[in-house]
Amino acid sequence: MRSAILSNEKFRGVRLKVDAGRLQLQTHNPEHEEAEEELEVAYTGAPIEIGFNVNYLLDALAAMKAQQFTLELKGADSSGLIYDAGGGAAKYVIMPMRL
Repeated sequence: MRSAILSNEKFRGVRLKVDAGRLQLQTHNPEHEEAEEELEVAYTGAPIEIGFNVNYLLDALAAMKAQQFTLELKGADSSGLIYDAGGGAAKYVIMPMRL
């Protein structure tokens, strides 16, 4: 996740905006530097905007061996559940943060 480089060094927040077929990642820091990435995803639900600590998100992704993963989100204030899309046994819970 290249956009993690420009996240705030103290809070390390990344904003995820998910809507039909796309995921947008946004970060910024006190020096007014910003990064934004957009990815194509398989999502058909209502739009969600949620913040996570990028370090925790990257730690969970690094622990998985698979190239594809599933991120389950119930709402903007709920935790996220990450697991291997291929059916791996491990699951990771990521708590949201306000940005």
